[in-house]
Amino acid sequence: MRTQSLKRFASWSLSIVLCTSLLLVSLTSNTAQAAETEKETIITLLGTSDIHGRFMPWDYALDGPNPAGSMTQLYTMVKKVRAENPNTILLDAGDMIQDNSAELFNDQPQSPMMVAMNEMNYDAWVMGNHEFNFGLDVLEKISSQFKGQALVGNIFKENGDRYMPAYTIIERDGIKVGVIGMNTPMITEFEKGTDHLDGVIVKDPVEETRKAIAELNGRVDVMVGLMHMGLDNENGKPGTGVTDIANANPELAAIFAGHMHQLIESQTVNGVLISEPNKYGTHLSRIDLTFAKEDGKVVLKSKEAKALAVKKADGTYEVSDPSLEKTLHPFHEFARADANIEVAELKGTNMVPADEIQGIPAVQIQETPLSDFFTEVMLHYSDADVVAHQIDNDKAKLDVGPIKKKDIAFNYQYTFGEVTVYEVTGRDLKDYMEWAAGYFNSSRPGDITISFDPKRRASKYSTNDFFGGVTYEIDLTKPYGSRITNLQYSNGKVVQTNDTLKLGMNAYRMEALIAKGGPLEGRKFEQLWSSKDASAFGEIQGTIRNLSIAYLKDVMKGVYEPKIQHNWKITGVDLTAPERADVVELIKAGILTVPASEDGKYTNVASINILDAVTADEIEVLSSKVGVDPAQFKSVKSKGAFYQQLNKARKALSDKDSKGSKDGKDGKDDAATTAPDKPITPSTPKPAPTPTPETAKPDTTKPSKPEDKTSGKQVKVTATYLNVRAGASSKAKVITSVPQGTMLEVISTDRAYGWVKIKLNGRTAFVYGKYVSMMK
Repeated sequence: MRTQSLKRFASWSLSIVLCTSLLLVSLTSNTAQAAETEKETIITLLGTSDIHGRFMPWDYALDGPNPAGSMTQLYTMVKKVRAENPNTILLDAGDMIQDNSAELFNDQPQSPMMVAMNEMNYDAWVMGNHEFNFGLDVLEKISSQFKGQALVGNIFKENGDRYMPAYTIIERDGIKVGVIGMNTPMITEFEKGTDHLDGVIVKDPVEETRKAIAELNGRVDVMVGLMHMGLDNENGKPGTGVTDIANANPELAAIFAGHMHQLIESQTVNGVLISEPNKYGTHLSRIDLTFAKEDGKVVLKSKEAKALAVKKADGTYEVSDPSLEKTLHPFHEFARADANIEVAELKGTNMVPADEIQGIPAVQIQETPLSDFFTEVMLHYSDADVVAHQIDNDKAKLDVGPIKKKDIAFNYQYTFGEVTVYEVTGRDLKDYMEWAAGYFNSSRPGDITISFDPKRRASKYSTNDFFGGVTYEIDLTKPYGSRITNLQYSNGKVVQTNDTLKLGMNAYRMEALIAKGGPLEGRKFEQLWSSKDASAFGEIQGTIRNLSIAYLKDVMKGVYEPKIQHNWKITGVDLTAPERADVVELIKAGILTVPASEDGKYTNVASINILDAVTADEIEVLSSKVGVDPAQFKSVKSKGAFYQQLNKARKALSDKDSKGSKDGKDGKDDAATTAPDKPITPSTPKPAPTPTPETAKPDTTKPSKPEDKTSGKQVKVTATYLNVRAGASSKAKVITSVPQGTMLEVISTDRAYGWVKIKLNGRTAFVYGKYVSMMK
């Protein structure tokens, strides 16, 4: 009996053990499966585009630093992201090797852009339209230096093979990412008249993306596009924007866009996430793809896009990677040396007069010797009847003295601008000129400044065009389309609608004019000649930049003395009104500002009008800036009358303060009388120029007084704006102005005369103590 009981107990115990084991195995298995399901992997895609030769934070046209964006700064950002997530893929969407003197290295053993990309470990690079600017031989030489995968899926050899692969597969943490690369089909328009595409055929990127997706299907876990195309169709042509690609190919998880030089942080089209990183290395697009395994399969759970900016929120710029800078230094020095080659001597007069009003660039509102010079060059080499060009640099400047290569490049910034001659009619020319004149706002009675149309000012084609070989006026009192008056050839003959003439201009501009929505939409013109033709000057020497250099050296024999040609002028704006002088003085004093766009990016988007009614708010604000009682202007009705009286009050106050300073009552004009050149935030005051030995010395006309011990403390600016001076005197040079709230480090204070010696950006300066408060 006892034996049977023991057997039953043993059997029961064994059953319990087996059940428990099976339960544990089951639980363990379920837990493992759950863990596998819940485990998430994030793949980070980083995208750059349209860097255009910015390998270092340096502008080689200007031969000066430019911290707004570069490969070396982007590398610092890339390193941070890789440290955060090792599963990072780095991609570029094209236009890497052209501009900012990168083309100087086409005949050198290495391109600095390839050296930088390899050092940064780019995984893939799609060809942009500017990659083809130099012909296939140069492109093949440069692209062969790239250690990652070069892509361009919609360009084929004549035998039917792809010129470069359409895609590449990149694996991170077991997840396979298919990257599909396409170029804008507009390349055929951009390279028209050259032999740069000889031997290749450009196809529809929408259809070629569909084919690449079919080839990748089942081989990858996710597919993304790397497209040298903007969000929308270019010039209204279907299949030239990534929106069309996304609508036709929803299998793509995301697309890195480019080409249009726009910042698109995150936008979704047909379920496809799209991001574009602006231009010139200013931003890095980041797309995070989150994956999980479900039933043994990799599933994309979520996706998110954002942009990382080289310029930080506090106004400072990302640090340039020192190791990459060291690697690129020889290329940097090579480009600088080339930029400083002297080509001629400018005599007589400066090419661009100083801006009368800050924010209204003289080079855009009046004929200048600089615009005349470029028309002179174009007419000389092209044999055209009329020429047109643009100066897309509001800060254009070329003063008497040596002319260097960098001066030409700085003033004509479109690196590959050329002269292409078309046969057009007088009507075509007039319609083009009317479109160009649309860059300006219509004028109203009382306007005393010429202003720019906000949409045109902010568009990709953001300059007006200048015309040579003709004389004309732009009457801003007339409606759009009827502004060009007194249009004549240089010989005095009136331009007739049915005239046939030769027009020399940039081919890229012409393509925009004849495209959908352009002023010459649908018209076709015979191309007669191009300075870039092999039978003319060729791709490099045929640019306006190089033609200008050749003109100075070969035709002008190294000496150029400009003469105003009196080709054109703007009418319909009262530039002689008495109130205008007061407006100019108030703007120079920082009291008035030229109207700007809401984001502050574009200036002079509206004219200043002296007949408009002045508001109580404007009286209050401007009176406060001057430091006078607004009540004295309560009977003033018009803006012009107010500006005159306000300026009179400002001058009286300034005279009084000047007199007071002689009596030892210094500093009263230092608050709210001078604003900085551009708005600056309290946390990032405008850097002060290095004081000269003369201005850096305090005023010694007063007896020296003992200073208290306040070194190391801080003062806070209480005035709207406060002048920072080179010396302890209201006569000392104003080296900058800082806004209300700015914190300044104190070196010492002069209690007798009220001045505070401060340190600003590492330099010694002075502010008047009445307009700061000492912090405890």
